[in-house]
Amino acid sequence: MKRNQARKRIDELTAQLEEHSHNYHVLAAPIISDLEYDRLLARLGELESQWPDLAHPDSPAQRVGGAPTSDFPTVAHVTPMLSLDNSYSRQDVVAFDTRVHNGLGLGLAENETVEYVAELKIDGVALSLIYQDSRLVRAVTRGDGLQGDEVTNNARTIGSVPLRLREPGVTCQVRGEVYMRRGDFAALNQGQEEAGQPVFANPRNSTAGTLKLQDPKAVARRPLRYFAYWIDRPSPHTYGTHAERLGALKDLGFPVNPEWAHCHCLEDVFAFYDRCEAARDELAYEVDGVVIKVNSLEQQELLGFTAKSPRSAMAYKFPAEQVRSRLLDIRLQVGRTGTVSPVAVLEPVRVAGTTVQRATLHNADEIERKDIRIGDLVLLEKGGDVIPKVVGVVPEERPADATPYRFPDTCPACGADLVTYEEEVARRCVNPACQGQLKRRVEHFCGRHAMDIEGLGTAVVEQIVDRELVRDVGDLYRLDVDTFTSLERLGEKSANNLVEALAASRQRPFERVLFGIGILHVGATVARNLARHFPSIEALAAAREEELAEVDEIGPTISKSVRDFFAAPATRALIDKLRDAGLQLAGEKLADAPREETFFTGKTVVLTGSMARYSRDEAGALVEKLGGKVSSSVSGKTDLLIAGQKAGSKLTKAQKLGVRILSEEEFLRQLQWAEPS
Repeated sequence: MKRNQARKRIDELTAQLEEHSHNYHVLAAPIISDLEYDRLLARLGELESQWPDLAHPDSPAQRVGGAPTSDFPTVAHVTPMLSLDNSYSRQDVVAFDTRVHNGLGLGLAENETVEYVAELKIDGVALSLIYQDSRLVRAVTRGDGLQGDEVTNNARTIGSVPLRLREPGVTCQVRGEVYMRRGDFAALNQGQEEAGQPVFANPRNSTAGTLKLQDPKAVARRPLRYFAYWIDRPSPHTYGTHAERLGALKDLGFPVNPEWAHCHCLEDVFAFYDRCEAARDELAYEVDGVVIKVNSLEQQELLGFTAKSPRSAMAYKFPAEQVRSRLLDIRLQVGRTGTVSPVAVLEPVRVAGTTVQRATLHNADEIERKDIRIGDLVLLEKGGDVIPKVVGVVPEERPADATPYRFPDTCPACGADLVTYEEEVARRCVNPACQGQLKRRVEHFCGRHAMDIEGLGTAVVEQIVDRELVRDVGDLYRLDVDTFTSLERLGEKSANNLVEALAASRQRPFERVLFGIGILHVGATVARNLARHFPSIEALAAAREEELAEVDEIGPTISKSVRDFFAAPATRALIDKLRDAGLQLAGEKLADAPREETFFTGKTVVLTGSMARYSRDEAGALVEKLGGKVSSSVSGKTDLLIAGQKAGSKLTKAQKLGVRILSEEEFLRQLQWAEPS
């Protein structure tokens, strides 16, 4: 075969296979058999091996072309992948609808209803796909919502993930859920059993584990699938409604779950929910509820976001599965903030796809309210289908000798008296030298979303605390190879890896350090806001409560907690150790500040609409870098509105208030003038 003939045949086979793949994965209407598809794929592979320079980069025969990897790089999401508020209660859905109407300035009258889209909530793993010029260039897991693991080579092996879109020249982000069908999961477990390998707990766990396999060829042997539900595409390709987005996804070649409904009122949402719940077990895949989204994208923008979730959407979960098990014991765990939590030790039982032997009992008041006793037959379910919890007892099955449980008055780790603060139900150990608290603080500090010190898990932490090698997290950086090799079951190679992991953690940004040191009530989002507002840990330590209250998401409780933390004598010693160890105790705010005043210096700026050059997050970051302050709403304090396509009500309000308005072109011109010469 001549070169021109080979090129023509490769192009023909590539186009045929793409069309057959679309028919199979998106339309669910294949027109050839699997055997015939495999024959065409094999022929394409043969030609590409003979003429490798003629192979298309997104060829169906190249889906499993990536080399094995030992690491998955962490990648920041251009737009955060937020979680959803969720509930099992119909009353909460009504309350959500009321909040939506109030947030939009609408009443609940019949002529002021809000339209929704209701979709099945697939029990899978969220995955973001990035396309440039219609070709898949990156796939990233959700991670913590702000950044995730890049798994592009593994995502390429999923047949329902398009390698090339059905429209040329498209740049976009797409989000969806990777999942495994029930039948495919059963077949996978049967293969595991026949090979003498452990079986998987449930489809979701096996999906998550498969996406993180190091060899794409191994991923390709697992039957993963993908449903897309969101797209972000630069103007002029904008959409007015979420329903239009779903249609656009199908047009581009993505599989979209057909089970969704355009709901003109809340009653339509409940009808869809009831129908799906009744048919839940008949579906080919696992679902755990319905996602409700405001249909109008303009209304979604007006409603905005909290720190963790959009105000325009929620998950309405199906009732959790309940099972019975015998309560064998109640054990106590000491958390990093001193909270003493009761844990149920149970006879092993299967619930929601996994075997459970431990479950939360919440707190002493809950044990007393439910009259839970050791020896009881208890009702068990998974809260949110994730965390096992005891929800009640079966009184008629109670043993005759079962006695009420008495919560101890002293800490199980150090023996100090437990206290209960006003307006709290938790029993706390307030002994600063409590080793139980220290173990959990060290684990938190080493965790993936904090300092990410790989290898410093529970087994190692237990030993270094019990041997008094560390008295706070700052002492971790004084440990060396000899110290680690003296621990049980830790060889020289593992010890070297730990020392290297500690060294690498010195480069974690200031916000991760703030989160890692474990200030009460300061989660990852609050830590990030604090790091952006205060240039260094010294500035934060010296901040007054009224200064702290100026930071987004900071209220009186968090302000007091931050002040109390930095007022403690042990905190100064800890900060000194962290500074000596070379950790990042200052942010990039001062370094990023403009050397000279710019057009944006001191201005409060609101961004609205869609821009071709930047996302709103990217544009906002540029404004802040040039000395401006970005706000989410237009008010009398707004100095400037940057208006992209379909700017909507924010533009109208800015015009009424006389706020200066910049088009995208004018905004880009100001950016160019602000660049250093």
